[in-house]
Amino acid sequence: MSAHEQLYLASLILNNLAEKKVMVIDESDTWTEEDQNDLAAFSLQYSNEVAGNSEELV
Repeated sequence: MSAHEQLYLASLILNNLAEKKVMVIDESDTWTEEDQNDLAAFSLQYSNEVAGNSEELV
Protein backbone atom coordinates (compact mmCIF):
# COMPACT_ATOMS: atom_id res chain seq x y z
CA MET A 1 0.00 0.00 0.00
CA SER A 2 1.41 3.37 -0.96
CA ALA A 3 2.01 6.13 1.59
CA HIS A 4 -0.88 8.09 0.10
CA GLU A 5 -3.25 5.11 0.49
CA GLN A 6 -2.06 4.50 4.05
CA LEU A 7 -2.66 8.14 4.95
CA TYR A 8 -6.12 8.03 3.36
CA LEU A 9 -7.01 4.84 5.28
CA ALA A 10 -5.73 6.32 8.56
CA SER A 11 -7.80 9.44 7.91
CA LEU A 12 -10.94 7.36 7.33
CA ILE A 13 -10.37 5.40 10.53
CA LEU A 14 -9.67 8.47 12.66
CA ASN A 15 -12.66 10.35 11.27
CA ASN A 16 -14.89 7.36 12.04
CA LEU A 17 -13.56 7.21 15.61
CA ALA A 18 -14.10 10.94 16.08
CA GLU A 19 -17.73 10.63 15.02
CA LYS A 20 -18.44 7.97 17.63
CA LYS A 21 -19.51 9.20 21.01
CA VAL A 22 -16.92 8.09 23.51
CA MET A 23 -17.98 7.90 27.14
CA VAL A 24 -15.41 9.83 29.16
CA ILE A 25 -16.67 8.79 32.58
CA ASP A 26 -16.79 5.11 33.35
CA GLU A 27 -20.00 4.94 35.36
CA SER A 28 -19.16 1.50 36.70
CA ASP A 29 -16.65 3.19 39.02
CA THR A 30 -19.12 5.69 40.45
CA TRP A 31 -20.77 5.25 43.83
CA THR A 32 -24.51 4.93 44.07
CA GLU A 33 -26.46 6.90 46.64
CA GLU A 34 -26.92 3.65 48.58
CA ASP A 35 -23.13 3.10 48.61
CA GLN A 36 -22.60 6.62 49.95
CA ASN A 37 -25.27 6.15 52.63
CA ASP A 38 -23.71 2.84 53.69
CA LEU A 39 -20.30 4.47 53.97
CA ALA A 40 -21.69 7.38 56.00
CA ALA A 41 -23.52 4.98 58.35
CA PHE A 42 -20.40 2.85 58.83
CA SER A 43 -18.26 5.93 59.43
CA LEU A 44 -20.65 7.27 62.05
CA GLN A 45 -20.81 3.89 63.78
CA TYR A 46 -17.03 3.52 63.75
CA SER A 47 -16.36 7.04 65.02
CA ASN A 48 -18.91 6.46 67.77
CA GLU A 49 -17.10 3.27 68.82
CA VAL A 50 -13.70 4.97 68.74
CA ALA A 51 -15.02 7.85 70.86
CA GLY A 52 -16.08 5.30 73.47
CA ASN A 53 -19.82 5.75 73.10
CA SER A 54 -21.84 2.58 73.12
CA GLU A 55 -25.01 4.13 71.72
CA GLU A 56 -25.58 3.76 68.00
CA LEU A 57 -26.27 7.01 66.13
CA VAL A 58 -27.78 5.47 63.01
